[in-house]
Amino acid sequence: MAVNLTPNAIAAINEGDVNSKPLLQVLEVKVFGTNSGNRQERCRLVLSDGVSTQHAMLATQLNDRVKAGSIRRGSIIQLIEYICSNIQNRKIIVVLNLETIIPDCQIIGNPRTLTESNSTANTTASTASAYQNPEHLRATGNIMNARSSSLDVQSSRPTVQAPGQIKTNSMQSYHPMVQPPYQPPPNYRGHGAIIKNEAPAHIVPIAALNPYQGRWAIKARVTLKGDLRRYNNARGDGKVFSFDLLDSDGGEIRVTCFNAVVDRFYDIIEVGKVYVISKGSLKPAQKNFNHLNNAWEIFLEAISTVDLCPDEDASIPKQQFSFRSINEIEFAENNAILDVIGIVISVNPSTPILRKNGMETLRRILNLKDESGWSVELTMWGDFCNREGQKLQDMLDSGLSPVLAVKAGKVSDFSGKSIGTISATQLFINPDFPEAHRLRRWFDSGGRNTASQSISREVTPGGPKNEIRKLVSQIKDEGLGRSDRPDWVTIKATVVFIKTDNFCYTACPLMIGDRQCNKKVTKSGDTRWQCDRCNQKFEECDYRYLLQVQIQDHTGLTWVTAFQESAEEMLGCSAKELYFLRYEEEDDARFSEIIKASLFKQYLFRLKIKEELYGDEQRLKIAVVKADRVDYAAESRHLVDLVARKNQL
Repeated sequence: MAVNLTPNAIAAINEGDVNSKPLLQVLEVKVFGTNSGNRQERCRLVLSDGVSTQHAMLATQLNDRVKAGSIRRGSIIQLIEYICSNIQNRKIIVVLNLETIIPDCQIIGNPRTLTESNSTANTTASTASAYQNPEHLRATGNIMNARSSSLDVQSSRPTVQAPGQIKTNSMQSYHPMVQPPYQPPPNYRGHGAIIKNEAPAHIVPIAALNPYQGRWAIKARVTLKGDLRRYNNARGDGKVFSFDLLDSDGGEIRVTCFNAVVDRFYDIIEVGKVYVISKGSLKPAQKNFNHLNNAWEIFLEAISTVDLCPDEDASIPKQQFSFRSINEIEFAENNAILDVIGIVISVNPSTPILRKNGMETLRRILNLKDESGWSVELTMWGDFCNREGQKLQDMLDSGLSPVLAVKAGKVSDFSGKSIGTISATQLFINPDFPEAHRLRRWFDSGGRNTASQSISREVTPGGPKNEIRKLVSQIKDEGLGRSDRPDWVTIKATVVFIKTDNFCYTACPLMIGDRQCNKKVTKSGDTRWQCDRCNQKFEECDYRYLLQVQIQDHTGLTWVTAFQESAEEMLGCSAKELYFLRYEEEDDARFSEIIKASLFKQYLFRLKIKEELYGDEQRLKIAVVKADRVDYAAESRHLVDLVARKNQL
């Protein structure tokens, strides 16, 4: 099919046109940089309008289109949003949004770089204008006459002709040259400093920011302002604070200030206000501390400017959310940062917790549920407990069930999935969002009485509310645990063997937040125990089970690993008691008696099955979440119900 590229589009873009939405062809695609460390993968293109070419850079959110193959050599694309920036004295088209019109096409025309095209055109134009200027023609004629006299003198001299050489008239090989009038070089001595370009910088979208730009400015709303923090390192004492920005195109970026810059901007930055910010430096975002979807972070300097916009820009939203339903949180990665919204169904009182650094903080736990039929535990820390936490508890005590939106909550997978607050978390009670209104209508129209299952803590996906019964043989036959997420199943089986070598390990007794560290500790030279994670020493350690157990039902047997609580349920004593019995008191008879008494007992094992990588080998790990002695009355009712359901099929 015939394709007509937009004529002179490259030249127009270089002149500042950003509204024409031209059709261009991709001549070259190059990917450089990686996602490892702080380097961000970037895609560079060479674009053509059939006559001229220009280098372009894709915004990082468009990288997936290159990987998917929709943007490749020969593709016909339409630029939707773009700007032209000066980068290292070269103009580069920064593409913010585009559409692929034809994925694959033959190269159109014989395009050259815009600078080459302009150079050829300028030379031709200057030559033509020179021959149309009478004064220039007379000057050129004088030069030509002088050169002719010189050539006549040279032609009168004897010449030696090489054998086989064709003798030609020297005038025939002469090509007239057009010389511009002589201009002396500029002299800047004594004229003072060169005036800088003080024109206001062009406002660009946050998504278009890159470290190769020269002068830029962004207009955005402050959505979060961090606390002022002080630090001490090898360079001395310092202070730092940061704030997050959101612009009208949905781009987000974090701004950080240090030391003297903190004094300039900390008091003038207010959440919800709109500012124009320029003359900052861009550096790779530290993803360990920055959850925003941007590869860069702005660092303000002494020359940076932050100007408040007096008019309220309605095109910039107050906040931006990407809500996940509660049932999706079960499949989220540990430590992931996400947004969630739900109805508050319970709030626990605040409790003091001693942190690892010896400082005391507050913790408050509440539960949220939504239309998915699941609920999740939200753990509040610090000031959240007395601010939003107390307000939610008062509302719940008065009979109200408020809607709570959580911005930037952190996922934890300890004993199920839960959400916790961090320094960047924001909580919104009964917000004026469409999602909140929809959730309120669902709750008031019957969702209040709808039962929900928890994905957190005590009620795990293998618990009684959604129990999935399996046989031992089905673990292998159905490939349980070999998908992206673990399988939670219940198996009724008998303990047939317990390994007595290394049945427990020495553990760190220190508390990290509301949980014990439990990392393995070793004895140091002074006979005290040392934890590498906590970097502390202590006189006594804890002992925790790491028990290898073989279980069996009528279809086969398998090995499982039982940890502290489930191992205590099977053995009837703590790991510390059993350790001292064997290694301190050396009472092997009593030790063997406890092990034998634990064999050939039947349990309902709640198992977590997941394939994990050990070295270069994939191994199936089966962990005992809970071990309950079989209640034969309840088990009989389960079997009767199972038979009844099968008879109905």
